[in-house]
Amino acid sequence: MSNPALTTASVALDPTFENVWDELLWRGLVHVSTDQEALRALLAGDPITYYCGFDPTAPSLHLGNLVQLLTLRRIQLAGHKPLGLVGGSTGLIGDPRPTAERTLNTRETVEEWVQRLRAQVERFLSFEGDNAARMVNNLDWTAPMSAIDFLREIGKHYRVGTMLKKDAVAARLNSEAGISYTEFSYQILQGMDFLELYRQYGCVLQTGGSDQWGNLTSGTDLIHRVEGVSAHAIGTPLITNSDGTKFGKSEGNAVWLDAEMCSPYRMYQFWLSTADADVIERLKVFTFLTRAEIEEYAALVESEPFRRAAQKRLALEVCATVHGLDATAAVIAASEALFGQGDLSELDAATLRTALDELPNATVAVGTPVVEALVATGLVASASEARRAIAQGGVTLDGVKVADDDATVQGTLPGGVSVLRRGKKTLAGVFIG
Repeated sequence: MSNPALTTASVALDPTFENVWDELLWRGLVHVSTDQEALRALLAGDPITYYCGFDPTAPSLHLGNLVQLLTLRRIQLAGHKPLGLVGGSTGLIGDPRPTAERTLNTRETVEEWVQRLRAQVERFLSFEGDNAARMVNNLDWTAPMSAIDFLREIGKHYRVGTMLKKDAVAARLNSEAGISYTEFSYQILQGMDFLELYRQYGCVLQTGGSDQWGNLTSGTDLIHRVEGVSAHAIGTPLITNSDGTKFGKSEGNAVWLDAEMCSPYRMYQFWLSTADADVIERLKVFTFLTRAEIEEYAALVESEPFRRAAQKRLALEVCATVHGLDATAAVIAASEALFGQGDLSELDAATLRTALDELPNATVAVGTPVVEALVATGLVASASEARRAIAQGGVTLDGVKVADDDATVQGTLPGGVSVLRRGKKTLAGVFIG
């Protein structure tokens, strides 16, 4: 379902900034970096090659990775050449987590996930023009190397004392789990990646999350020691909510970029629920809206917060970036219709079903009394409570007020489903089975 009136911001840099570095700073995307003046000059000069790596430790990227993907794209829009690295070798190891060892995945699983992540990364970059992106896999240069060669050519340049001071390593050393030599060596592997990309492509900049700073500087230090040149790194901030809760988590699950793991409807609702205190910073990081446009939304948050204009625009922009405009239009139509602002019968069947999957729901037989369906979905606690709600005129079925206790569920909406509403905002899905 497509809404011809639905438009999103152009994927472009804000022309009011003299340099992409200045825009990155304004958007709050630089938490830590190597020399800032050198970076500003580097990004303002001739095209450079830069990279960001993504490890296949899951079958999909998530919202934390989206920060990196959009940062890669912004720098490419300034004329620079991105390398998207998917870690076929580092994914076999996994970077150290703060508390415990990772479970090592099979080679077959990692290989499958490499392909899935590669396809996701490719959607965010341009592979045309003078600064076309290139995808690389660190397994290509790691697999042929023997352990002896690795120790002699790479390990020789690392000092254990320095490695022990890295935040991720130090945290694990102080935990009950300790750290294996395998995960301890991860920073060397990532450093080797940067060196190899410098040698093959002249790559002089790596971006990543600030929690990866030890791994990022592993590469800059190695290049300096081995090649005698300066390379650079940018660590983006870890996104957290203003109330201190972890960003990108929904009921304990990451908000994935894969539509099969996180439906477009769920992603749209996630952004729509952004707190007023967070929404402007989210617009800066996750959209291509200009500074002037974002300042307008900041004023609306102050003057008319009840309209949630900034949240609606944020949800539109990010959902369209990840899933496309057509899928987003269908999601918006479903969201509006479910809450009484559209015709449920005109919705796309697949989108409606995925939306109902996110609501309390139950599967019942065709012809089941509404009273029973209300109890089955958990909208009421008992049949007597259901009858009272109906008598008070507070129950609708498929957008139509239920007039009496004899009403039944028929699954008349697209895809053979029904929607129950109690009051104005309490919804449940009913599947016919």
